[in-house]
Amino acid sequence: MKHRGKRTAYLIVGVTLAACSLAAAQSSQKAPKPAPAKAAPAKPTQPVTDQRPDPITTLLQDAAAAMERKEYAAAIPPLQSYLAQRPEDATAQFQLGYAYSELQRWEEAILAYGRAIALDPKLGAAHLNLGLVLLDREPAAAVERFRRAAELMPEQARPRFLLAVALERTGKLAGAIEEYQAAERLDAKEYEIRFALGRALLRANRATQAEAEFREALALRGDAAPARLGLAESLRAQNKLEAAAAEFAAYLQLQPQDRESRLRRATVLTDLGHYEQALEELDRSDGEAAASLESYKLRAEIRLQQKQWAQAGEMLQKALELAPRDAELHARLGRVCLEKRDFPAAERELRQALQLDRNWTDALRDLVAVYYLGERYQATLQILDELDRRETPGAGSWFIRATCYDKLGRKAEAVAAYEKFLGLDQGHSENQGFQARQRIRILARELEHKKR
Repeated sequence: MKHRGKRTAYLIVGVTLAACSLAAAQSSQKAPKPAPAKAAPAKPTQPVTDQRPDPITTLLQDAAAAMERKEYAAAIPPLQSYLAQRPEDATAQFQLGYAYSELQRWEEAILAYGRAIALDPKLGAAHLNLGLVLLDREPAAAVERFRRAAELMPEQARPRFLLAVALERTGKLAGAIEEYQAAERLDAKEYEIRFALGRALLRANRATQAEAEFREALALRGDAAPARLGLAESLRAQNKLEAAAAEFAAYLQLQPQDRESRLRRATVLTDLGHYEQALEELDRSDGEAAASLESYKLRAEIRLQQKQWAQAGEMLQKALELAPRDAELHARLGRVCLEKRDFPAAERELRQALQLDRNWTDALRDLVAVYYLGERYQATLQILDELDRRETPGAGSWFIRATCYDKLGRKAEAVAAYEKFLGLDQGHSENQGFQARQRIRILARELEHKKR
């Protein structure tokens, strides 16, 4: 504390920002607590022979003792009484702000820290603590406080770190990454800085760099679940699926109740083609509870890949009970019905998908197959016309069109379509190419005969 021109020391303490999961850490970190300050007794101003206590010194001693006992409410009256007589004491204002912040009297803390800064603009601790109070409430205002604290304490990593946190919260990800890196240069052995930088890099789609930071964080704190999850996610983003599956497994050893991460591991296993392992992971994720929508979707995807149409259809039906207006689910169920050759059901589901999302082109392609395999050639041509307005038709589309014209007796159009198919296919589809050449010869003779 400062008394009659003398300033005592204040203590800046560390903060903790590690979260229990990467997703939680990405969305919102809990603000660190403001740093405490310790008041020291002032030197007596009375002559040595006068044993009466100095009232001003007594106020400071009472406040310091209460702060030492963490009785912050008891520290406020003596500090207020002292400041009524010594309003120019910036450090006393700082300590009053700290007492208010410990009592979560935020508005009063902001005012006290502000008065301390106005009295002593170079009081870095006041800038830092004011930023901490503002971080959850006005992160943009906290940015300026932390930036000033970093300027006043250039050798300390913590102000840079907190500046990065505030920038990240205001959506300035590039600036946050720069400040995390600056903090890391000042303290490369701090887990929180490594983890936060890895998280920010992952959000910025810089997965390779994020991987390196998460590995460094784990070297500092091997049992840190958030860093383990971050490493798994960064590997997944780089399509290093085997390594990602292993890291998800290691994370789930630390956080076995994280259903969302079990689902993500199951997704990775599915992408690897490890279907039975993926289903086992989904069973662990669901446990006693009802399966989630995402679980049903992934189970359906696995059964589709395994060509187990009945089980895939069952999972999709359960998913649709939870999300009846999900166009993708209707489209996938339509595909299952198509594979089962249940054309009426397939048409119904695909039409429903297109009604919910008219831009769902995959559903339109499957509808072509439904009508074509169901020998509804005129309907097939109508859907092909709509599909061709969306994308340039390939060789397969021209072959289907040619066959439809052929079946409908539209011979000239069939010949032209077969020739278009042959030109695009370039001999890749041997059976269809043979059929197209044969039909061209036959149809050409029939057209020539008709002219006679």
